[in-house]
Amino acid sequence: MSEVVLEVKGVSKRFGGLQALSDVGIRIERGQVYGLIGPNGAGKTTFFNVITGLYTPDAGSFQLGGQPYKPTAVHEVARQGIARTFQNIRLFPEMTALENVMVGRHVRTHSGLVGALFRTAKFKAEEADIAARAHELLDYVGIRRLAEYKSRTLSYGDQRRLEIARALATEPKLIALDEPAAGMNATEKVVLRELIDRIRKDGRTILLIEHDVKLVMGLCDRLTVLDYGRQIAEGTPGEVQRNEKVIEAYLGAGHKTH
Repeated sequence: MSEVVLEVKGVSKRFGGLQALSDVGIRIERGQVYGLIGPNGAGKTTFFNVITGLYTPDAGSFQLGGQPYKPTAVHEVARQGIARTFQNIRLFPEMTALENVMVGRHVRTHSGLVGALFRTAKFKAEEADIAARAHELLDYVGIRRLAEYKSRTLSYGDQRRLEIARALATEPKLIALDEPAAGMNATEKVVLRELIDRIRKDGRTILLIEHDVKLVMGLCDRLTVLDYGRQIAEGTPGEVQRNEKVIEAYLGAGHKTH
C-alpha cells in the first residue's frame, strides 16, 4: 500500500467578500510529482500558500506523513517537513550560493544559540557538516562550480536551481515548487525538467504549480485542477486532458488530445 505524504481535506479561504477556496483537498503519495493547475484566478496559488503556511485557512484538515499539522507560518511548516520555493525568487542576494544552501540546512541543526555564540566544538563540527552537505546539494542540482559566487550574480536558471537546492537542504517530506519554470527559456526548462525528474526518481515527493501545460503533463503523476476556487478535476494527466470541464475552463475549447 502506498504511503500518503500529504493529505489535505475541506480547505476553504475567504478574503473579504471573495471566496477564494471552497472545500478543496488533495492526496499526495510518496515519490509522486503532483501538479496543481488552473486558469488565472482559479485559487491554486491561494491553496498552495495555505498548505505551506503563508495563509491561514478558514477551514480544513491537514496531515503530513500521517501526522496532523497546522499551516500557521512558513518556518513552522518547514520544520514539520514542507519546503517551498517562490514564484518570485527569494534568495539572499549578497550571500554566496553555498551560504544560501547552508541557511536552509540550519532548520535541521541542533547546537543552538549558545553553541553559535561561543563557537563550541559541537557547533564547529556541525557547521562543517552543513557546508559539506551544501556542497553536495549544489553538485546535485548542477551548480557546484558556482558555490562561492554571490547569488545575485547567477543566471536566472541557476538561481532557480539554487532555490531548489536550498529547499532540499531542509530534508523535506514534501518539496513544493511555485512556478519553477516561470521566466525560463526553452533550454533552462529542459534542465529543470531533468532535475525534477531526478528528484522524483530519488524517492522525494513534489507538489508543483506551473503554467507550462506541456511541462506539467510530461512530469506529473497526478493533477488537481481548480477553477474559481473549486476542484473541478483530479487524476492522471491523460484523464485530466480528456475532462470536459478542464478543456472548457483551462485548456480551451479548441484543445485536442493526441
